[in-house]
Amino acid sequence: MKLTIKRVPTVVSNYQEDAGERPRGGCGRNCLGHCCLPVSELPVYAFKANPTKLPLQEDAVPTDFFINLLLGQWEDRMTQGLFRYDVTACETKVIPGNLGFVAQLNEGRHLKKRPTEFRVDRVLQPFDSAKFNFTKVGQEEALFQFENSGSDDSYFLRSAAATVADRAPNVVAINVSPIEYGHVLLIPRVLDHLPQRIDQESFLLALHMAAEAARPYFRLGYNSLGAFATINHLHFQAYYLTVPFPVEKAATQRIPLAEGGIKSGVKVSKLMNYPVRGLVFEEGNTLNDLANLVSSACIWLQDNNVPYNVLISDSGRKIFLFPQCYAEKQALGEVSQELLDTQVNPAVWEISGHIVLKRRDDYEEASEASAWRLLAEVSLSEARFEEVKAYIFDAACLVQSQVEEETDDAIYAPVPVGPSAVGEGCLVIP
Repeated sequence: MKLTIKRVPTVVSNYQEDAGERPRGGCGRNCLGHCCLPVSELPVYAFKANPTKLPLQEDAVPTDFFINLLLGQWEDRMTQGLFRYDVTACETKVIPGNLGFVAQLNEGRHLKKRPTEFRVDRVLQPFDSAKFNFTKVGQEEALFQFENSGSDDSYFLRSAAATVADRAPNVVAINVSPIEYGHVLLIPRVLDHLPQRIDQESFLLALHMAAEAARPYFRLGYNSLGAFATINHLHFQAYYLTVPFPVEKAATQRIPLAEGGIKSGVKVSKLMNYPVRGLVFEEGNTLNDLANLVSSACIWLQDNNVPYNVLISDSGRKIFLFPQCYAEKQALGEVSQELLDTQVNPAVWEISGHIVLKRRDDYEEASEASAWRLLAEVSLSEARFEEVKAYIFDAACLVQSQVEEETDDAIYAPVPVGPSAVGEGCLVIP
């Protein structure tokens, strides 16, 4: 049975309403497509290549350059009037409770959208160049290319050719309908027309971006199709919010691994006492080790048609993976009208505890109970989660030990607090 639901996806680009094909000879818009980008120049941020070890929090000496560059360029696009609204003027509060869910009131965001028919029962769908994709974005919305430096140092070039040795560039661009301060899109190999599908290379690129930011308050997120991705062109989202996410404060329980079952140093846990069941991957000997393991899990999920969301946290050291089923339940009519009326589609940011509300009444009445009630609809049942976890472990070559860990081994692990890269005016005050 084909499952579809009427969707109103967020407009992420000012060119999204015009999704038609563009002539090969040039579109006249100076876009990110084949007609314009190969003969264009864009700034380049080159990140450190192949770090041998993940930076330890106590030893890290983070640079402010990347995060200041990104936020500075984002603010420059704000002064140019490229955003559809001023997200910094949106009311935001931390909801009282054990986890501190974050609520934002953005009454105009759902009005700045166009209706579309979106299929929710297929996580993998072929790229369709006739529909909106990021090659149709104007270059004024792009901040810079994000490329491997090939060395142990990072550097920045104010202008460089957008294609080198026939390799498509990775591009960081603004989201013109931002959820929060500094909301950007990381688009791997923009000219290659990759569908929304994670592989090891793209996931490693996202980890490098988190590591370069070196700030616990800068996170990256990923939504698969069927888990509220709205554009079938490979991309990650990221933004800066100066409070811990509730999922980062939630208790976790280590999953014991059999002797020799893992050599990468990656530790695997499951969330405890959180409304959405999920897995947590952290540490590891290298970024490659962490990327290999988590991408293997993502590949199994998407190849087996299980929608999922990913949060990259703690400067790339911690990954939250959430298999989910909300869109399917919604299409089957199994979600209550009360929740549907909120118009909240629980993607990675909502699941992580940052909930954008469209109606003032919902914002003013927001509580930990109402957030929990919404997110509980996202979660797989315990039996299905355990089944999926077993398949993920098999795909990632992990062997769970038969030795059970005590429940009180669950740990409370708040996100590390680092120095703010922005002024006090951008802090969320409970």
